Amino acid sequence: MTFGIIGNLEKAGLKEAVTLFVKGLRKSGMSFCLQNEIAEILGGKEQFPFASSEKCIDRADMVVAFGGDGTILAVARLVGARQIPILGVNLGKLGFLADVSPQNMEQAIEDIVAGKYIVEDRLVLQATSPARLGKVYYGVNDLVISRSHSPRIIDAEMYIDGAFAVTYRGDGLIVSTPTGSTAYALSSGGPIVTPTTHVIGITPISPHTLSGRPIVIPDKSTVRVIVRSHIEEILFSTDGQTEEFFNPPVELEIRKASHSLRLVRRVGSSYFDVLRAKLLWGQDARSQ
Repeated sequence: MTFGIIGNLEKAGLKEAVTLFVKGLRKSGMSFCLQNEIAEILGGKEQFPFASSEKCIDRADMVVAFGGDGTILAVARLVGARQIPILGVNLGKLGFLADVSPQNMEQAIEDIVAGKYIVEDRLVLQATSPARLGKVYYGVNDLVISRSHSPRIIDAEMYIDGAFAVTYRGDGLIVSTPTGSTAYALSSGGPIVTPTTHVIGITPISPHTLSGRPIVIPDKSTVRVIVRSHIEEILFSTDGQTEEFFNPPVELEIRKASHSLRLVRRVGSSYFDVLRAKLLWGQDARSQ
């Protein structure tokens, strides 16, 4: 097995974590490819096999992303439709998607080399717009339509499988995957959804009416959103990392992508363990 190693160069502890991981791979006889910049950080390219991030991914049977959740999302975009499994090593604060920490890395390497892991297929969303013909936007967490810099609310008409559903009035709309249910959608009042559930979540941002409630629909559905508001521009973002500006009226069609995110999870821990550890789910301050 060949591992492609990519990381967030701004994260503290990157050098130490990658050094430990590479040491474990060499001890196990595994091959690997380091991102150019990481090879330089580790003391010089002459000591390690290296290539650009894209070429490392091309060579890899598994991609290892060192950083936080944002790093994993960025790596997922690079992997795209190639369906290469991604293992996350958490060097950030929350690390909701990452299954390995520097503290348990040695055991994690042993488990992975021994085949003691599972690969979860996570839903990816795609969006298209008549205003950007030929361009496809992808989101692992969410696709967000918002009012950009304007202080005015927007009206977002929503159609599900061609049938008019509702017009949301407010700051915008989040269309999320189950993976993204614990991201922006959660902070806007959306439900927590277990990550392998086959659904799409739709959550209004700061709705102007009490009746503007989130909804969960099957992932086979097609969502069409039309914004006709009289403001200068609408901001459309994917996973909080890429941005596109549109002049109203704006129409976007959102559906399940043909590929998924393949996320490596170690055997022995459940999604609910992650919820309790990362989000303090279910904790009651009165019992502390």
